[in-house]
Amino acid sequence: MSTAGGVYTAFQRGDAAGCDSMLIFTKSNRQWKAKPLTEQDIAQFKEAAATYAHINPVAVHASYLINIASPDAALWEKSYQALKDEVERAGALGIPLITFHPGSYVTSNEQAGLDAIAQALRKLVEETAVSAANTTICLENMAGQGTNLGSRFEHLAYLLQAVEHNPRIGICFDTCHAFASGYDIRSPEAYAATMAEFDRIVGLQHIKFFHLNDSKHELGSNKDRHEHIGQGFIGREGFANFVNDPRWAALGGHLETPKTETDDDGQEIDMDVVNLATLRELIN
Repeated sequence: MSTAGGVYTAFQRGDAAGCDSMLIFTKSNRQWKAKPLTEQDIAQFKEAAATYAHINPVAVHASYLINIASPDAALWEKSYQALKDEVERAGALGIPLITFHPGSYVTSNEQAGLDAIAQALRKLVEETAVSAANTTICLENMAGQGTNLGSRFEHLAYLLQAVEHNPRIGICFDTCHAFASGYDIRSPEAYAATMAEFDRIVGLQHIKFFHLNDSKHELGSNKDRHEHIGQGFIGREGFANFVNDPRWAALGGHLETPKTETDDDGQEIDMDVVNLATLRELIN
């Protein structure tokens, strides 16, 4: 949901779209710096959260620029400080969840990249222990493009183990990314097998929320291109597997699908409403 006009404004937009839960940015997702949150910003957000209490939980997506897997020391430090700021902003607003992309090892190697992420996570949980004590920091599984890390369940397991399964570190499970990295979720049988594999390697208890996105590309494509629910290669049955799984009843699921489409008459359609309706039609 957009936060144009102030981070608190997302609640009204989320309510209008029919959200039970929502994902927001607390700053520009393509800039390093942001104006610090004021006391008024925080008060307005908390007042809106109380008014729209049915929209819960709220989650934050951290900036796309952050790369704590980088072998470049200056970029690693800049990324770490940016991620720390994002976590502290979420903490100040009382937001319980934040997710970020683990990062890309670029010119180093997979193990060096994982160790750089682990170093940042250990530092992060220590340095935000007070400022964001009630915010869970989630690694997002990725599609496996290039040198990006987090596409294999083993990557996620390694990072959780590196922070000794600290309860403030969790996983945000993205359906498009999982499918693009080769994990089939289209049929009940494939879904059950993939989730059993996740449980064996990582542990289902570490999943804190979902990004529900169809895929523009086929299974194992390693391409991160999101499509409307049921209109991509995952298909409606794949999402029925998620929305009917009682294990996720208390967790939020967020769309990162295209916001609008234009119909044959040139009218703009709010696709958030359409995609939410599709997901709800699939229940039971």
